[in-house]
Parts: sequence; C-alpha cells; structure tokens
Amino acid sequence: MSGHSKWATTKHKKAAIDAKRGKMFARMIKNIEVAARTGGADPDGNPTLFDAIQKAKKSSVPSDNIDRALKRASGEGKDAVNYESITYEGYAHGGVGLIIECLTDNRNRAASDVRVALTRNGGSLASQGSVSFSFERQGVVRLPKAEGLSEDDVLMAVMDAGAEDVYEEDEEFVVTCDAKDLIAVRTAVQEAGYDYNSAESELVSRTPVVVDLDTARKATKVIDALDELDDVQNVWTNMEIPDDVAAQLEEDE
Repeated sequence: MSGHSKWATTKHKKAAIDAKRGKMFARMIKNIEVAARTGGADPDGNPTLFDAIQKAKKSSVPSDNIDRALKRASGEGKDAVNYESITYEGYAHGGVGLIIECLTDNRNRAASDVRVALTRNGGSLASQGSVSFSFERQGVVRLPKAEGLSEDDVLMAVMDAGAEDVYEEDEEFVVTCDAKDLIAVRTAVQEAGYDYNSAESELVSRTPVVVDLDTARKATKVIDALDELDDVQNVWTNMEIPDDVAAQLEEDE
C-alpha cells in the first residue's frame, strides 16, 4: 500500500463533487479525445480509450458527449481541438510537492494560469525533476463493493496478473500494481466477472510528507486553486494526511 494516504480518499471524494458540477465531465471528455487521437477511435483495439470511456460512463457522462468526443478525435467534428500534454512541478506549504498534469490547446495560457494559481495561494513553481524524482507511476483499478464480493475474492482474481495490493477504501476495493501491468490486472477483473469503476495510472510518492492541520489546510487551498483551472487534468501530491487531520478537514467543509 506504498504511498497510500488519506489524501487519496479526500481526492476521490472531491472528484465525485466535481463530477456533479460538470467539471470532471470536461476532463473525462478531454481524456477520451486524446486517447482516441493517440491510439485510434476503436475502444476494442485501444485499451486506454476503453478505460477512459468506462470511467466516463461510470461517472454518468452522457453518451452523446462521449460520441461527440470520439467523432472530434476522428476528424468528423467541426470543433476538433488538438490538445498538448504538459506537466509542471511545484510546491505548496510545508514542503508539500505537487505535480500538475495539463491538457491544453494553449501552452502559454496553461503556464500562466498554473503560475498565478500557485503564487496567489502561497505556492511556487519548481524546476523540472525537483519534485517528480520521488514519484512513481502505479496502476490502480477500482471496483465497487458488491454483495458477496470480498477483498479475498478480488485478490484471488488479480494476484496472477501482477497485482501488488488490494485494500478497501470507502465503497470500493482498490487494486494497485505496476503501471505496466494495469491492462492485465483490469482484464483479470473483467474475466472474473467483476464490475469496475476505473482503471488508470496514478503518480504516487515514494517519500510522503506527513502534514499537520495548518499545513494541510494551506496546501489543500493551493491544490483546489489548481483543480479549478480548465487546463489542469490531475494534481498529484506527496502530502500524507493523518486520520485525525483528515477528519478535521471534512468538518471544515
């Protein structure tokens, strides 16, 4: 369970709220377009696209929106946009490191918006590699809890496919693996007949920074500001929030 912390739980709760606002919908549609442009618009032959569509459907993104995204990626839509992937690194309070992944059609706008969001909230940009050297890619498959399905059932289904850990998180079972084994683990879940909510790679810190309440509040403010930017897809952090601090943050909301 290396790199796992209460921040992961907080992040996914926030993601659910974002989805209701429509913010997460736009991000998922971007991911679908980029995956289709990169590996082809047929999900059966493009595992990355397959998983992007699966996650969008699980988050109730309308089918029409998904279809339009696939048409744009295939060059059929008149409003097609070419997105560029850019990653920035930065710091929040207390030495909390940030990796900010963007998909944008305007590199200058993205850079300016990220810089402003950081500096206005007490954070700062960092040089490339100064934060990312302590992170690693990890495959993560999330399954909804279902009647009769246990953690041991999930483990038995995925252990031979390269899974490294299985644990419970709120209403899901979470399977982690090396990023290169993500498709194999997801396929094992499907072959076992289990539903899954998402299968994607995440950045996990090998050296998490345990924070107190004040630092958590200030760092979260920086992350929230970055999350509000249209060009930002993901914000990864090495912040580890203890249970008691996470409970206080929830009370703040």
